[in-house]
This record gives sequence, structure tokens and C-alpha cells, in this order.
Amino acid sequence: MARGAEELIEKIIQIRRVTKVTKGGKKLRFAALVVVGDGKGRVGYALGKAPEVPDAIRKAIEKAKKEMIEVPIVHGTIPHRIEEEFSATKIILRPAPPGTGVIAGGTVRAIMDAVGVTDVVTKCIGNSNPHNLVKATFKAFERLQSLDYVAKKRGKTKEEILERVRG
Repeated sequence: MARGAEELIEKIIQIRRVTKVTKGGKKLRFAALVVVGDGKGRVGYALGKAPEVPDAIRKAIEKAKKEMIEVPIVHGTIPHRIEEEFSATKIILRPAPPGTGVIAGGTVRAIMDAVGVTDVVTKCIGNSNPHNLVKATFKAFERLQSLDYVAKKRGKTKEEILERVRG
């Protein structure tokens, strides 16, 4: 199978109408914020702008595919709790036992679905602007460490750490 042929999950977070005021009048365009993931731990986001909505979405999807990052996933959840801030937005991501589901608002839920996380508890504190929320979540994803690394750092086995997650 070719590298670009894999099936990707595309989620539209926000579509906005933006206007640039020039000497000749107002120029109307559209901005689309999109998240793209493979459902197996790879995810990316991008903003696309164009005079028409479909063009803006297409541009955002193409850019998001190029800027995908790896997210460590352990049994459908994240390996450890993490807090991250971006601007006035703070996000808390906590691992959850199997069967919990994705407990998150619309923006973060779309990201979790795209990355392939099935059990997680999230909380957004402060500003819930979708742009800042996406950036804070991705900043948290970049700081997540693999289960092997966390177990080695704490001097425990993977099973001991997973027991804490399962509750």
C-alpha cells in the first residue's frame, strides 16, 4: 500500500468567514480549521484559507497531512496525566480505564477521535477558543512520553503503571 493511500479521519473543527478591508472594499474569504488523523496515534492540524469553503477545507487537509505528529497510545488511552497551556487556554488530559469513553468537549473530542484515543477524561479551563484549544492539545501531545519511558523513569514495570490507569 502506498504511503498516502491509508484511510485518514478528517474532522472539521471550525469554518469562519473572514473579511479583509481594502481601499477597494471588503474581500470575503473563508478560514477552515481541520484535524486529520489515522486513528492509530498519528494526528495533525492546519488552518486553510480560500475564497470558497471547499477550497479552504481541502487546503487545510493537505497541510495537516504534512504536519502529522506521533502520539503514544496505551490500550486506547494516553500513558499519563498532562496539563498544558496555550495563551489563555489550559487543558488537562487524564488517562481513563477501558469503557470510560472520550469525556471531552466538541473540539477536543474531534482531536481524540482522529488520533484514535477511545478512553480519556479532559478538562478545558479558561478560554475555549477552538484555535487555542487545538494548539494546547497538540502541545500536550508533544510532551506525552511513552509507557516504556515512564516505567523506566519511575522504576516500575509497565503492568504496575497500567494498574493505576485501570483504577
